[in-house]
Amino acid sequence: MSTKRLSEVNWGIIGSGDVCEVKSGPAFNMIKNSRLVAVMRRNGQKAADYAKRHNVPKWYDDAEKLIHDTEINAIYIATPPDSHMRYTQMSAAAGKPVYVEKPMARTYQECVKMVETCENANVPLFVAYYRRRLPNFLKIKELVQEGAIGDIRNVDIKLYKTLHPDIVGASESKDNWRIFPEIAGGGYFYDLASHQLDFLDYLLGPVLDAEGFAHNQAGLYPAEDIVSGSFYFENGVIGQGTWCFTTSRVSSIEKTTIIGSKGQISFSYFGDGSVTLETEEKGEEIIPFMLPRHIQLPLITTIVGELRGEDKCPSTGVSGARTNKVMEKLCKRI
Repeated sequence: MSTKRLSEVNWGIIGSGDVCEVKSGPAFNMIKNSRLVAVMRRNGQKAADYAKRHNVPKWYDDAEKLIHDTEINAIYIATPPDSHMRYTQMSAAAGKPVYVEKPMARTYQECVKMVETCENANVPLFVAYYRRRLPNFLKIKELVQEGAIGDIRNVDIKLYKTLHPDIVGASESKDNWRIFPEIAGGGYFYDLASHQLDFLDYLLGPVLDAEGFAHNQAGLYPAEDIVSGSFYFENGVIGQGTWCFTTSRVSSIEKTTIIGSKGQISFSYFGDGSVTLETEEKGEEIIPFMLPRHIQLPLITTIVGELRGEDKCPSTGVSGARTNKVMEKLCKRI
């Protein structure tokens, strides 16, 4: 895709909620040749409050008005997944590049439509799978590529959490959109496993096939609360995972292990950022990392770079759609 290069990227945010407070919003003004011009929320008072606190020049309570602001030339969609496709289509129709939150959409088919819309409009589509540019995950990729643990054999994901997962600050209340499939596409699995599966796509290549089971065991909210399954990468690596969100605290764990012919690498997606390398030759080594306060900054930097013709963002609509497809297969929806 050949797109028009931008000399300065002027951002408009649709949905200036919690994720924009620290993780993403401030980053747009921290990158050279990038600035945040306007924010939008349906609640105008909240949009105005965000704009005031973050020194954003404009605010809107209407997404269409923000999208058609002539000063804005790129759109960040930070709403829940049920509106991702609609806002992407509106932004692409206006000829503006799109950066959308994860999960990319509620369904794989919605993702496909988003990709097709942007391709037809000749605008790029990026997805907020920011672990593709965090230092600890780049180190994991480096270790794998240099053969530190030999040939990769297997990947194991364990994510067991209580009813109120501390990694999302969530509850079962009606305000928690993550547990309503009509809004989120699924439950906590879609919100959290999407990060895990996307990074593995980046690390090992696309998943060729996946099969699993999903169930609502506790019956405390509409979405599935347990998912378990296996997946098979194009390169022959096999993986498995279990995600359960109704365990006791004593069972709580969030750990991924990459097993090779000469050792293994284990790490947390949502923890302190440290990476543990274990080999028979050298034993255990814990590699610490300091993660950026504005966690999306490294990825957004690559987006600005690509829009200016200077870099390439590793997280696209095409790769983001693959992650949705794997999740649907694990939940037996396709």
